Amino acid sequence: MIHTRFLRQRAALFLTGLLLPVLLHAQNEKDTTEIKKGWTFGALPAVAYDTDRGFKYGGLVNFFNYGDGSTYPDYLQSIYLEWSRTTKGSGINQLLFDTERLTPAFPVRLTVDVSYMIEKSQNFYGLNGYQSAYHPELEQEGSEPYISRMFYRYERNLFHFSALFQDNIQDGPFRWLAGIDLYQHRLDEFDFEGYNKGNDEKLKDTTTLFERYTNWGLIPADDADGGLVNYLRAGLIYDTRDQKANPMKGIWSEVLLSAAPRFMGNRENQYAKLAVIHRQYFPLIPDDLNLAVRLGYQGTILGRAPFYMQSYLISSYNQSVNVEGLGGQKSLRGILRNRIVGDDIIYSNVELRWKFWRFKLFKQQVYLALSGFWDSGKITDPIDFNRDELPASVDQDRYFDRQNDALHHSMGVGLHVALNRNFVVAVDYGRALNKQDGNDGVYIGMNFLY
Repeated sequence: MIHTRFLRQRAALFLTGLLLPVLLHAQNEKDTTEIKKGWTFGALPAVAYDTDRGFKYGGLVNFFNYGDGSTYPDYLQSIYLEWSRTTKGSGINQLLFDTERLTPAFPVRLTVDVSYMIEKSQNFYGLNGYQSAYHPELEQEGSEPYISRMFYRYERNLFHFSALFQDNIQDGPFRWLAGIDLYQHRLDEFDFEGYNKGNDEKLKDTTTLFERYTNWGLIPADDADGGLVNYLRAGLIYDTRDQKANPMKGIWSEVLLSAAPRFMGNRENQYAKLAVIHRQYFPLIPDDLNLAVRLGYQGTILGRAPFYMQSYLISSYNQSVNVEGLGGQKSLRGILRNRIVGDDIIYSNVELRWKFWRFKLFKQQVYLALSGFWDSGKITDPIDFNRDELPASVDQDRYFDRQNDALHHSMGVGLHVALNRNFVVAVDYGRALNKQDGNDGVYIGMNFLY
């Protein structure tokens, strides 16, 4: 598709602009173990283009406080700010504050996230993975069955607030976690009229897949326009990583429970989800090459989760506004975002990481790293919905598949640029191994995946 090629060209130009100062001014050094002290920061412009979202502009900045340097490369405090908009109305507003010690007398880690995300064209490909048929020709202009580029889209506005507390148990590798989350969703059908304003190329107003699911009752009426969910979060974590941003060795495992009880104001939705995640880092060449593995399970263990909460991946720490899956930048790279939405899911990521160049740039420590990855995931328990009551006029073979979900696979490569070992710019290219999951994806963002 033309707009996909244009996006890749813009991504390549952005990456070239990002790395050009490094290549012009860098001096290669073998020893870059200088300890950082006090406050430092890294900044990055948010520049991209997509035909359906428009031109993205804005920026992000991450401040780090290393104190007297005794904890380096781990920081004492981190403040992450992002503001971005697109010419088609989407946007991100986020403040993330993370401190290892709330006060000297109360050395508990606190992570606070306040964010508002505007998404004019959120992805929706149906429910339960391969049980929902994906037909790319329905969104490809010029194909005979073409409906609209926005056939698999809807509108979502999300406000999120979270406050998570963590502390070690008797100074060992185990720590507890407790906190609260608030999610306020507003959902609507895709706004064709708003999209067409100021756009020479007009899209015909049509019924999207999200609207059809809503009209058929496959998405309950209480879920179709969004709602408020208040979580209580609790968990147990085992952490022996040697560094947070890009561990070379160690284990990071956690068991997390998120519950939305009635007394928290959840009138429409009372449910609980369990997440079990194991991450392990195997050193192959000290300080240079390692193998990073992540295995995860997430499932609903009580009640019924609303449709709009099923795609979020639960974790003890996320720097993104929200981590959605399965499919997309933060879960299965190269697979369509939110292609795999179910009640219970499993997933895995296997990544080989190689730090191939270290140098100093303007007195700051920098390294470049290459990676190769294999991402996989599937639904182990589908979302229940009844297709028997669909109108007889609905061609079910067009929208559904009788098969159960199977493993979805993608593979790809990445390039990471790390400043002072914590501010990490990530560029990943992933390719789906099944056409039912899309083709490929190019992602420019922050940090290693896990």
